[in-house]
Amino acid sequence: MKKTSMFIALASLLLLASCNLFELDSYPAPAETLHGEVVDVATGKRVLTDQGSEGIRVRLIETSWGENVTPNPDFFCMPDGTFQHTKIFKGTYNVQIDGPFIPLLREDERGVPIADETKDLDIEGVTEAKFEVQPFLNVEWVGEPQVVNGKIQAKVRVSRGVTENEFREKIEPMGGYSSSFQNVTDIQLFVSYSSSVGYRARDERWTSAIDYTGSSFNSLLGQTVTIESNGTIPPGRIVFIRAAARINYDTPVGSGTRRYNYTDAKEVFVN
Repeated sequence: MKKTSMFIALASLLLLASCNLFELDSYPAPAETLHGEVVDVATGKRVLTDQGSEGIRVRLIETSWGENVTPNPDFFCMPDGTFQHTKIFKGTYNVQIDGPFIPLLREDERGVPIADETKDLDIEGVTEAKFEVQPFLNVEWVGEPQVVNGKIQAKVRVSRGVTENEFREKIEPMGGYSSSFQNVTDIQLFVSYSSSVGYRARDERWTSAIDYTGSSFNSLLGQTVTIESNGTIPPGRIVFIRAAARINYDTPVGSGTRRYNYTDAKEVFVN
């Protein structure tokens, strides 16, 4: 009799568990939206970068549940310096961004905060966020690109977006400072059939670079530099180009990723 009762009780538990498997999730799906932009605090212009892991990283940390929570999966800005996430749970978040600009969250070698310019936002419905930053470099076109014998010749101007003294004042207290951090290491001319041209969307047959050692680029800051694409682009094609430059500094610190500041994209017809 006892065995029969135990069997009936066990069967009931299994039946209840199996029914629970088919119950609908009662939690609402994430449906809040965060839309934002990253702009140069000095000019008000958007900070142009790459799209993907070499561009501006956005990190959401939900603080509604307290401290020491796991960040949401990172996402990235568009090349035009805007970002959008449309599947967020309603709540309070700390929003952090990392890119080719002075870090907004700066800590010393012991992890003690020096500055915190991240944003705490209550995300509900459509929430807007505007980050004002100090880009490492300003990269600008000079005139229009020319096509000569299947090669694109472009002129660019690279200048500092933050002065050398201010860069040092903000970065040195973080520890491990080196004067080499401010060195411009290279200029790239990315070429692609894609309008989202950049490091991630480049055609290696035609993309070219000029590399610089040490502080050798300093004398060229603010000057016009000519860069020419590699190879020969077939005639009758439309390609897109962007120029980019970077300094010898990782963001986030220690990530090993030196991020580029970009120009906008230009469409070029190869005749």
